[in-house]
Amino acid sequence: MTAAVALVDAIHRALCTADPTAKVAAVAALDASGIIGIGELPAPTWPDAAVPGRPARPELIRPRDVPTRGLGTVAGRAALIHAVAHIEFNAINLALDAAWRFRGLPDRYYADWLSVARDEARHFAMLRARLQSLGYDYGDMPAHNGLWEAAEKTAHDVLDRMCCVPRVLEARGLDVTPGIIRRLTEIGDADTVAILDVILAEEVGHVRIGSDWYAWLCAQRGVDPLATSRRLLAEQGMNIRPPINESARRAAGFGDEELRLLILAAG
Repeated sequence: MTAAVALVDAIHRALCTADPTAKVAAVAALDASGIIGIGELPAPTWPDAAVPGRPARPELIRPRDVPTRGLGTVAGRAALIHAVAHIEFNAINLALDAAWRFRGLPDRYYADWLSVARDEARHFAMLRARLQSLGYDYGDMPAHNGLWEAAEKTAHDVLDRMCCVPRVLEARGLDVTPGIIRRLTEIGDADTVAILDVILAEEVGHVRIGSDWYAWLCAQRGVDPLATSRRLLAEQGMNIRPPINESARRAAGFGDEELRLLILAAG
């Protein structure tokens, strides 16, 4: 077995791992030295019934049915932290899937998404520890499955995936996290703020990776990135809502014209 085949198998095992603690450990153990040549291996088939691996809890419900609570109580703050932890758990699977599913790309692509998976696993672990310090754990509250549903819808094409997941759904965190940090700062939750500060800074880099590969793929196919993005978002029914974090999105690879159109779309 070549190093590349062994790494792909290890990525798939991590992706299929359901237990959160075991998944974080499996991601940390991935040996990136096997990156060379992954793009030349046969592509996996979709769907894979074992993907993604996730625990029996949290219960997955419709986004509009996920309850909201104020931040003035420990339970309310725990609900917020749980929601962000769920996003980060899904982000582990999304990064692993981006490395496992798609072929024909440069070695750097696979190295990039493994680095994102490691960051997301660390983010999840930090948030879970914070939840536990408040008397809760991951799985104690319901959540929705919107991020993975987007992965299913874009499993057929890496360009669609790069456009719609890192540059739309994950970029949403760049927009809303500063407001969450301000609210938590106002109520004196410095411990959670410290974690979110780390996550926000690193997520800019993750979205930038998506932007860079989206631009690379558009150049390879000879298509216009902005027009293609607008078409794909319309096809997927993805709507942009305020706020828009212009400075973070600019650092994450969004150009002036794209930002102008996003702001107009968000009203």
